[in-house]
Parts: sequence; structure tokens; C-alpha cells
Amino acid sequence: MKTILWIASLFTSVVLSKPKPRCRCLYGDSCWPTEEEFAQLQSKLSQPLIRPVLPESACYPESNPSGNCTDVQANTLDGRWRSDQAGSMQSTNFETFIFRNGTIEGCYLNATLGFPCQQGSVPPVGVDARRVEDVQVAVKFAADHDLLLVVRSTGHDYLGRSAAIGAFMIWTHHLKNITANSAFVPDGAPESGTYNTLTLQSGVQWFEAYDAAQENGRTIIGGLSAGGSVGAAGGWISGGGHSAFAPQHGLGIDNAIQITIVTTSGEHLTANSHINSDLFWAVRGGGGGTYSVLTSVTYRTHEITPLTAVIVASNFSLLAVKKDILTEHLKLWPGLSDAGWGSFLVLSNAVAISNTNLTLVLVVPNISWADTNATINPFFDFVRDAQPDTFATTIPFGGFYSCHVGGGKVSEIDPDSAGLNPAWRKAIVHMVVGSGWLSGSTVDQIRAVQQQLKDDLAILESLAPGGGAYFNEASLYEINPLHSLETIMNVWKGSRIRMTPWVFSSLQKE
Repeated sequence: MKTILWIASLFTSVVLSKPKPRCRCLYGDSCWPTEEEFAQLQSKLSQPLIRPVLPESACYPESNPSGNCTDVQANTLDGRWRSDQAGSMQSTNFETFIFRNGTIEGCYLNATLGFPCQQGSVPPVGVDARRVEDVQVAVKFAADHDLLLVVRSTGHDYLGRSAAIGAFMIWTHHLKNITANSAFVPDGAPESGTYNTLTLQSGVQWFEAYDAAQENGRTIIGGLSAGGSVGAAGGWISGGGHSAFAPQHGLGIDNAIQITIVTTSGEHLTANSHINSDLFWAVRGGGGGTYSVLTSVTYRTHEITPLTAVIVASNFSLLAVKKDILTEHLKLWPGLSDAGWGSFLVLSNAVAISNTNLTLVLVVPNISWADTNATINPFFDFVRDAQPDTFATTIPFGGFYSCHVGGGKVSEIDPDSAGLNPAWRKAIVHMVVGSGWLSGSTVDQIRAVQQQLKDDLAILESLAPGGGAYFNEASLYEINPLHSLETIMNVWKGSRIRMTPWVFSSLQKE
């Protein structure tokens, strides 16, 4: 099996785990809670404590005697299946941990490689939250015992924040309530202003949210993943929430009317533009697992409008052809994004990502089929000339799971309206570069792949200086992190938020 890593640029993830300076209590330390203390915690919860294991452990009978290896092998690339496993991350490199001495701890799907199956970066214990009260109890327990705390819903995150070696986990995946309201009034707001909304608890995934919106005759601005497995009210919104419909309706954070959170003190709060507005500002784009644990998000919904899908699929091997097609595609975007078009483009040789070398899907709202063809046919002709066996067509379309794009409505919103990377308000294209290595690779082989990704990131940054990245798809190997931070802080200066949060998963010291 191959591990895939990514870097991204707004135009801009990748990890080699290293022990960080420590200030939290980790599993194996003398400060780790006793079984008696965990039993006391258990008595306050609605569900038994979970002991997450890597799903691949099912292929190692000595590690997981009751595991079903055949099931794991059949579903390992299924995003929905992986989200249902508390010990699974969507990017398997975040299940492993690499120590300073080069030792790799993890559990490979291929048990014949001769490596032991170990816990890696997956937390050894956690809370299966089925009620808000479970989250509150878990946060207080972690604070009382100074535990390194991570929050996981589905495990989608290119920064790997859903896992940490020796940590304590809050699993929000089973907070699944969905409430539709055609006349929602935010807490503390004048009753004269109402919204048609869906309120989603933090375990709801986009495939569930899309179904709920359709059942209510509405559409919602949401995220993209295979099978809609990304969480709809957790890390996605905390990072900003990009969507194919963003050029028409704004990013996810621009459509959030109200949130509920559990703070670092365990208090359950409602936040919107009228109450706790500083937290409402910070959580929308300021990063997951930082200021609070999200328990629900109320989103504005929209009328269903006619859509046309533009689909291009091709297989080719010449690098020059790939370069020319990508260049021609990017030339289209300044005009298309202002007209409300959204797109998803994959150039890949990895079967795990796409079964073609090129896949391009564009979503065109409220534009006739004839006008769409008139706009896109020159690009179709260009691609067909470059690769004669290309499939390219436009079809009337009833729905689509979103993709990366800016411009249009996104660029019209005040950068200070939320704690989002301000580069989003000027961005047109969100570009992701990925690579990978085979299971069982040495640390030197892994470092070589990562160095190539750093070099790729340098090229992207030279094209868009100061552009930054989508928080959920950023690089741990930022070339100039101080400059990037200063860029963000220049926007935050004078804002309502005081930058003094207890960061859930990253503060450590020796």
C-alpha cells in the first residue's frame, strides 16, 4: 500500500512525525491517569471508553485476535468506512510515528513485510461522545490531568491533528443530529431577521447533510470527498470550508449563522454575530482543535438552482501535455470564477486518487446548457487536440459534492469578517501537490519524498508570494513560517479576538 502526502497552495500535507517539546501528560508517563480514575470518568459518560486500534491490526492476529483482515483489505480506501473506525486516519501516514532515532512505529496493512503492529500516533484511549455532556466531561478530564487532547470526527486532515502519540481522544463521529428550520433566528438577534437553515451536529458528514438538504428542497454549501465522508461541522468549517459553490455563495464560514462549542473550561456556549462574537470570529477559519470543540453548526441553505456539469477525462503520459492542459485550464479561471463557476481538477498517476491521469469537473450554476457550451468548447477543443481519446462533455446536473475554488462571492466578503487566512479573499485557485511512499519504506526514503514536496512548495510560493494555504490542507514544512504568521497577524491586529487560547493538541515543552 502506498502512503500519499500533500502540500497545498492558494493560487497554495505532509508529515514526518517528530517529538515536540512536551508540556502535556502522555500515555506511559507517570502522570497518566490510573484505571481507577478512568473508571470514575466512565461513570459520567453515556458510552464505554474507547480503546482505538489501527484498523490494519486486524491483519496481525497476535495484536488483534478478533479482527477481520479481509474486511480491512476490502475497505481500506473507503473514506466512509475509515471514518467509522476510531483508530483510523484518512491519510495513513498520520497513523504512524517516526522517532528521532529513525524508528518507525505503526501498523502496515501488508503483514508480510515483517514489521510489528504497534499503536503509532493513534491515541490509546478516548471518549465516544454521543451527547454534548460527554464532550464537556472529556474536556474537563483532559484539563484536570493535563492530557494531550485531540478531537476526531472523520480523520480528514492533511496536518494530522486528529491523532497524536500518547494522547487522549474525543471522538465526535456519533453526534449525528440534523435539524431543519425555515425561519431560524440566531440567539440574541432581532426576530425580524430569519434564515432557512440546517443545524448539523459535529459528527454529521456531508453525504448526510446533502441528503437532509435535498429532503427539505434546499441546497447547502459543503465539502468534497469520496462518498461525502468529510465531517460537515468540525474541522472543515474551522479551516474555512471550500466548496465548488463558493464562487456563487461564499465559503462554508460565510454560510455559518451560528455555532455551539465546548470551551477549554468545559463550558457549552452558543456563538454568533450577536453573542460570543469573538469566538464566532475565531472558530470560523482559525483552525480545528484550537479554541474549542465544535458541537454544532447552523448553516444558511439556498434555493436549488439548475446546474450544468462540465466533465473532462483523459489518460496521457507526456509531461508536456499535462503542463499545457493545466496552463490552459488556469487561463480560464479569472473570468469563470467571477461568473460563479466552480471546478475540481486532478492530474495524477495514483490509482488511489483517480483512475485517469486527468479528471476535470466544473459546476456551472444558473447558466444555460447552450451558454455553457459556448464558453467551454474552446477548452474542449484544446484538450482533444492534445489527447484525441479524451472524453469531454457537458450535461445537465442535479447535484455535486464540492471542490476547491475561490473568486466570485468569496472575494466580495470582508477579510476581517472571520479568522480565515486573508489570502482566500484574493484567491482564485487552490492547488494541491501530492506524493507518497510504499509501506515499509525507510526513513531516508521518506525524507527524500518530503524534500521533493518541499521543493514543489517553493515553486508554488514563488508563483503566489504570501498566498498561504487552506488551513486543512496546509504544509507542515512551510518554508517561511514566521512570514506566514505575520501575514495572518496583520489581519488579526485590532480584531475582537485575544490570541490566548489553550491550544488542544499542539502546545508542548521539554
